Amino acid sequence: MIFGVEKNSNNFTMQVIKPMFTFYISFFTWRIPLLIIFSFLVITIQTSGQNYGYFKGTVKADDNGETLIGAHIKLKGDLSTGAITNIDGIFSIEVKEGHHIFIISFTGMKTENIEVDIKANETINKIIRLKPYVNELQGVEIKVGRFDRPIEEITSTMEIIKPDIIQSKNVTNIASILDYAPGLNILDGEPQIRGGSGFTFGVGSKVGIFIDDMPLLSGDASRPYWDLIPTENIDQIEVVKGCASVLSGANALSGAIYIRTARPKLEPLTRVKVYNGIYSTPKYKEMKWWSDVPYVAGADYFHTRIIKNTDFTIGANVLFDHGYIGVPRATFPAIDTVTDFTDQQMAKQRYRLNFNIRQRSEKVKGLNYGLNGNFMYHKTNLVLAWLDLDEGFYRAYPGAVLLQDQFIFYLDPFVNFYSSIGINHSLKTRILYNNTDQSNDQQIKSAVYFADYNFSRKYDFLKDFAFVGGLTFQYNDVNSGMYTGSGSSNNYLLNLSGYAEIDFNVFKVINLSAGARVEHFNMNNNTSDTKPVFRGGLSLKLLQETYLRASVGQGYRYPTIAEKFIRMDVGSFGVFDNPGLVPESSLNAEIGVKQGFKFLKYFGYIDLAVFQQDYDNTIEYLFGQWDTISANIITDPFYGFRFINTGKSRIIGADLSVTGKAQLGKDAFLKTMIGYNYILPKTLESDFIFAIDSAQTELSYDSTSVDPSKNILKYRFLHTIKADIEFTFRKFSAGVSFKYFSRIENLDGAIEDFEDFTESTGGTIQAIQYMDYFNNHNNGNFILDFRISQVFKEKHKLSLIVDNLLNHWYSLRPLKAEQMRKVMLQYTLTI
Repeated sequence: MIFGVEKNSNNFTMQVIKPMFTFYISFFTWRIPLLIIFSFLVITIQTSGQNYGYFKGTVKADDNGETLIGAHIKLKGDLSTGAITNIDGIFSIEVKEGHHIFIISFTGMKTENIEVDIKANETINKIIRLKPYVNELQGVEIKVGRFDRPIEEITSTMEIIKPDIIQSKNVTNIASILDYAPGLNILDGEPQIRGGSGFTFGVGSKVGIFIDDMPLLSGDASRPYWDLIPTENIDQIEVVKGCASVLSGANALSGAIYIRTARPKLEPLTRVKVYNGIYSTPKYKEMKWWSDVPYVAGADYFHTRIIKNTDFTIGANVLFDHGYIGVPRATFPAIDTVTDFTDQQMAKQRYRLNFNIRQRSEKVKGLNYGLNGNFMYHKTNLVLAWLDLDEGFYRAYPGAVLLQDQFIFYLDPFVNFYSSIGINHSLKTRILYNNTDQSNDQQIKSAVYFADYNFSRKYDFLKDFAFVGGLTFQYNDVNSGMYTGSGSSNNYLLNLSGYAEIDFNVFKVINLSAGARVEHFNMNNNTSDTKPVFRGGLSLKLLQETYLRASVGQGYRYPTIAEKFIRMDVGSFGVFDNPGLVPESSLNAEIGVKQGFKFLKYFGYIDLAVFQQDYDNTIEYLFGQWDTISANIITDPFYGFRFINTGKSRIIGADLSVTGKAQLGKDAFLKTMIGYNYILPKTLESDFIFAIDSAQTELSYDSTSVDPSKNILKYRFLHTIKADIEFTFRKFSAGVSFKYFSRIENLDGAIEDFEDFTESTGGTIQAIQYMDYFNNHNNGNFILDFRISQVFKEKHKLSLIVDNLLNHWYSLRPLKAEQMRKVMLQYTLTI
């Protein structure tokens, strides 16, 4: 037994060793041609002549002296000759002797021309300082994924969220800030990129979630652990849109989210934040259910420093949240027989402690190792449906709310070696453990064992050629009575994979990338699958601030233990197993352009991308009739949700985002982040029979949709708009954020059928009510947030933060009430 999860040691060899051996044979067989090609490139190296000299130097920002990584140095008159500064801002170019003019450029900086006289066998060394258009522009220069590349050279679409916007809001859950990224929606905790998924209660995420390159999805259901992410310790968030399966794994079917924690700088940093606030009375006062104070209170602590050769970071968080949803209050004859807890028990509590320790070896240059850890106790609830459309809008449906006591932690031992010739070795491992007790007498214990070995190297002598490859092992061990659809409460999922990607620059103008990954899955030693996926892309610098990119990639996702085997009752409806569920796959393609601009004193980027995503064996959450009608329809529900392969689908669309900053005066600045996303998600097989329900009815898209006339996939928003605008004058700051979601075009027709059925029972079952909202209030939603802050004596900051300023009454996913207005007062001390 490991962390309370039983293992069958007699079958471990057959379950793990044999598929691993088979996988490695197939992987290395595929890799041999790549090694042959690489060897051919190596032997074609040309040696330089003797009438050459060197121009070397360091490029820095003029305002703060920081070195600039990825600055371009090109020879005027021969743009094929040049270099890019490395991680230390250093470059080196070999050129013929004579007089030369070099063009030094960096995004967001004024381009400079440097004249030098080169003599044979001599080196000219200079420090070059570039002046910025403005003091700062979010997302100008980042470390992206596995390669150190400026964002404009990345071959897929990416959005960047920097830590200042996180600190300016009262972010108690990272999902609330991610929901402002263009093209990304967090729907009741479920991440959706470009409409790649509908609504599944967060189960079977099609978006990979990573913190410091380590996956953060639950072992049983691939549900994101949003509350486990240390919001007090975030350096940068990268949202990759489109298929990211090659380097990010199977869950990254429609994209990936990389969260990077902060590392110590030269000076120690301590930050303490405390906050307190309340929920407002709902827009319709009769919907208020509480008589006490609907409070929210909490505190964050963050400290980081360098102690000789040791990097040390520690963070902590405490949160108390009254909540805005109460327990059912059904009246006779619809008696609540399944919920026996109080409104006070719905309150949430969270206690979290995290740390990062990294030791740099004194004896071996380039070697570092350490341990990252995160521990959380979380008392929360899972609400599946509202009570009704009247006074019970902010109350839960009988049986459709679960109280949860969660203890979750991860420990990440790691070792890295960076050699002086550009070879990097990295071994990262993780133990992710979850123990959840639920009020329906169900317990979930899961342990995820993860290891990733990564090798990368940059070959400057091969025209900035870079290679990254690795092997990944993941074993999910799950014990829960909720997953007895397999015939046992003990289930496991084994995943072995190998990946490789090359990235190289041609004439410092075109950046090319190509990669492949081989995935092998084995579930309970009963079902298994092996699948290769490929991707390729290019980025072309057309002009100084104009970048064209294109990419195409395959995706692949194996069903989770929960999707296949979950079986549970939630009041009058249930969730049903589907052991025959098969993997889904995708093909993603996009073309995009990033254009830098400067208008008066406003400088920024406009990014436009058009895309197409094709899915096969699409996995959707379908509401329908799945069990034979029983004698007691309250305790044995036959309506409910089930995961189904629904055939082929296609999503086409476009992203548009504008990120910039304006210097309005000596001490006045305006930052903007605006994005628009349009999707047209359609089924390609509207008449395909993908299931037969318990009444022997053949189910297809046409027969299960409320509105099948346009072939629009269910639970999608065709239009979304996100924006954040912040004005700063000296130590004062004010900002507004807004989101717009268009109406849901389509949903399961069985929801309407179930509503009619529950209303026909004469009160024996509490009536489910949703269709009136869908037909009369489903007209799009506009949500506005507001904040102001003042810094005192450099160290103290006081903020007033209002979420849902207009107190909008709305729902985004069926039967889920969204939060009313929340007003928070926040104090931050930074030392």
